[in-house]
Amino acid sequence: MSTIVLSNLHKRFGDFTAVRNTNLTISAGRFVVLLGPSGCGKTTTLRMIAGLELPTSGQIHIDGEDVTALRARQRDIAFVFQMFALYPHMSVRNNIAFPLKNEGISRREIAARVESAARMLRIENILDRKTGGLSGGDRQRVALGRAIVRHPKAFLMDEPLGTLDADFRELMCLELRKLHNTLKATTIYVTHDQSEAMAMADDVVVMNQGEVLQSASPHEVYHSPATVFVGNFIGSPPMNFLAVDAAVEAGAEQVSLGGAPVAVARVDAYASQSLLGIRPEHVLIDPRAALRGRVIADEYLGSHQILVVETSLGIVRVRVGKDEGRAAGAQVGLSFRKERTLLYDAASGKMLPGAARQMAVNGNGNGDAYV
Repeated sequence: MSTIVLSNLHKRFGDFTAVRNTNLTISAGRFVVLLGPSGCGKTTTLRMIAGLELPTSGQIHIDGEDVTALRARQRDIAFVFQMFALYPHMSVRNNIAFPLKNEGISRREIAARVESAARMLRIENILDRKTGGLSGGDRQRVALGRAIVRHPKAFLMDEPLGTLDADFRELMCLELRKLHNTLKATTIYVTHDQSEAMAMADDVVVMNQGEVLQSASPHEVYHSPATVFVGNFIGSPPMNFLAVDAAVEAGAEQVSLGGAPVAVARVDAYASQSLLGIRPEHVLIDPRAALRGRVIADEYLGSHQILVVETSLGIVRVRVGKDEGRAAGAQVGLSFRKERTLLYDAASGKMLPGAARQMAVNGNGNGDAYV
């Protein structure tokens, strides 16, 4: 297990900046997911850690060693690609053994490591088959086996499940997490799929336009997004954001939305223009509420429903029980759970500090954590 530290990491391709002054510490033994939309810099960051790209500036340390200028083969990492990168004319056994043969490992040691990896991945029965005729799931296991046998300092994975169908991808998410729990190796996994990230990660690193916006547990990223972008990107449906009528003073516990007074968790900073953020499950249908709206859609999702409510401030999505829907056109009042509100500076998009952040991370103060 190795700790990986990125210090002021920067990468430009001509006039385009792919990664901007990234500072990130990935602790030994953690499963860390780099998450963000296409072009956000996550794969470029992974390739720099691997040694497949050299940074324009900044440093990379693996296990305390400065590896910034070292070639990929000198870094003792294993890389799993999206397209598997297997040799179709070779057997599964020879594909898995290939990196060990290149390192000059003894035949006896190679055989033992291949058998051990095959048992772990449950592919003993296909060791002598050619990889060209295997299913996508089996080829993915072979690619993982080839990485496992090297006993590297860290595993780097670039959207390894991207070519699999939805059902098998869900199964492989579980398999990868179980594998990590067994190996306890430092793992960095790149994806644009928030479901994969939230299901597998110890820590989620959300990126956009080359910058790290937040690095935290899945629970904190969901309940306490550091920026408006994170709140919009994480969650389905995403967080609601509503413009506050007037400036917010430090210490405020009430704001005005469309002329309606709304109680909020205390904020500890001033903002001339701000947005109130609230997850759909923390919006309540309340006939007494001053904020009013009209239901324009009711999305039935089996275990629950999402009401799409049109208000003077824009669309608000409300999560309700499976039997609590409203017909289109119904007029409803909306109130918010005070302890679950978050306020963001409209100009920077960053969350204002206050009581809500710690509440969102830890629960409601009574030992309850909202999901």
